[in-house]
Amino acid sequence: MEPTRRSRIVRSARALARGVDLARRLTVNLIFLLLLALAAGLLLDSGPDVPKGAALVLAPAGAIVEQLSGDPTQRVLDRLAGRAVAEVRAGDLLAALRAARDDGRIAALLLDLSRLDRAGMSKLRDLASAIEEVRGAGKRVVATADSYGQAAYYLAAHADEIHLSPEGLVLLQGFGIYRPYFKEGLDKYEIEAHVFRVGEFKSAVEPYLRDDVSPEARESYLDVLGALWSSYLEGVAAARGTTPERIAETIDRMDERLAAAGGDAAKLALDAGLVDHLSHPDQLRARLVELVGEEEKGEGYRRIGLADYLEARGLDERPRAEGEAVGVVVAAGTILDGSQPPGAVGGDSTAELVRRAREDDSVRALVLRVDSPGGSAFASERIRRELAVAREQGKPVVVSMGSVAASGGYWIATASDRIFADPTTITGSIGIFGVIPTFQKPLARYLGVHVDGVGTTWLAGAARPDRALDPRLGAMIQRLIDRGYEDFLERVGEARGLERDAVDRIARGRIWTGAQAQRLGLVDELGGLEAAIAAAGRLAELGEDPSVTWIEAEEDFSDRLARRLFETAARFAPPPRVAPARPLAPAARVHALLRELEALAELDDPRGLLAHCFCEVDG
Repeated sequence: MEPTRRSRIVRSARALARGVDLARRLTVNLIFLLLLALAAGLLLDSGPDVPKGAALVLAPAGAIVEQLSGDPTQRVLDRLAGRAVAEVRAGDLLAALRAARDDGRIAALLLDLSRLDRAGMSKLRDLASAIEEVRGAGKRVVATADSYGQAAYYLAAHADEIHLSPEGLVLLQGFGIYRPYFKEGLDKYEIEAHVFRVGEFKSAVEPYLRDDVSPEARESYLDVLGALWSSYLEGVAAARGTTPERIAETIDRMDERLAAAGGDAAKLALDAGLVDHLSHPDQLRARLVELVGEEEKGEGYRRIGLADYLEARGLDERPRAEGEAVGVVVAAGTILDGSQPPGAVGGDSTAELVRRAREDDSVRALVLRVDSPGGSAFASERIRRELAVAREQGKPVVVSMGSVAASGGYWIATASDRIFADPTTITGSIGIFGVIPTFQKPLARYLGVHVDGVGTTWLAGAARPDRALDPRLGAMIQRLIDRGYEDFLERVGEARGLERDAVDRIARGRIWTGAQAQRLGLVDELGGLEAAIAAAGRLAELGEDPSVTWIEAEEDFSDRLARRLFETAARFAPPPRVAPARPLAPAARVHALLRELEALAELDDPRGLLAHCFCEVDG
């Protein structure tokens, strides 16, 4: 090839490469500038506005909880991706209701309860009280659902008008505690469950020992469930202007009434006075337009949802007070060893939050909000000790019990100056247990697998689940269990001013309601979180209405910036698709079983000592 021609080709190739490189850089820079502009626009967005004369729409999906579980940024990303959000924080609902009560722009409240799955009685009572306050402010409260389960109906009962789909039903089945029992199955497959416990009422281990509930557990369960059911019926009856007996009679004769209604469950609910209207979605929309008027675009009634309303009112972040305040630490979920994300109680991570509050001079008193069935005794003691140090250093500690504060949840409550509980709180369950399953027999019988070996001491392989439990190890574990129980009694006795035997008589693993626990001396006062904060303010000489700062895991700047960016973007995303709650759906019962098995699998006390109550109530 001629040199001149070859040089022209080389120059052309180089020019083409430069052009491609320039186009690439321009494209990348353009994308970067577009992303930067988008981010700036989102960050500078002024946020949602509250329409004048609007309806506040509360549509809780999944469970109403004390604390949202998992990483905050991941929750927002799930929302952006349209994945279901299965939790809503009770505090957010309460904050919105209290703000709406005094907000002249909010003319009505819509409770869309189709997707509400479950909530503890204490949370339902708090929310019902806040709904009544909205009604007391002269604002119409409307409830609607495709079907009402028990939790949803408790809230709906406090509305001015209850709407039900003509194809729906109201199912009030009462409260129950039902668990799977494994004894026959374990025997069938020759799996040996070595159980260690103190207390005939510590029923958490009964499924490994029996095929039915023991007389002691039955007595304890019926006592507590009866009190919860009475509270439920009284609350609904008072709200609906009827009597508990009449509602109970409707439930008891549900089969007869349904037959008389020709199988039409919605008509049954209307005839029984459980609901006020059978309404299709278009009829409900028309009613809401009548109450609050149409949107400017004419696409429905004027409204604002929970997330937008909280943001518009500056309530989307937990308050962190300037100056002296009462600090609030939330201990919600199973108590586990080490550091845990929100939604679980970590022995290290929760103790660290208490330590932060203890070392912060602006935090004059501490309120521990407990909503936990317990878990690891080791982790519980770590948290209790940190609370005890705070008291020793002169900071008052007040415990506020949520729906459940049992076993390890009560253990951590003992290091306090005052304990507040709701009358329906499930508490007590003062006891310790441990379980070690071994399955060397089915391995040998069905698989022909035998485990053998050597160790430098008899303990080297003593705790293997594929070998028979050494009796010496079993005796050691029982002694640890006995010692753990005595420690529990000692903690309670010192905290409550009771003798060891007096504590033992009301302990032994038995559960109590908050009202019963107060009569027994395990709780000081009946009241919610606000009452506990007020008491802490008095103890710290901050007055009846102290400033409050929430002590939570801190986000660094980049995490906080990313979360705020995603939250702003999420406002423009479609709402997450959450399946409606279906009271009779068998899947709900399967999920309840799986939750119990998962709860047992995650318990991780390093000594194997568990202060845990399997006291989740169906209903």
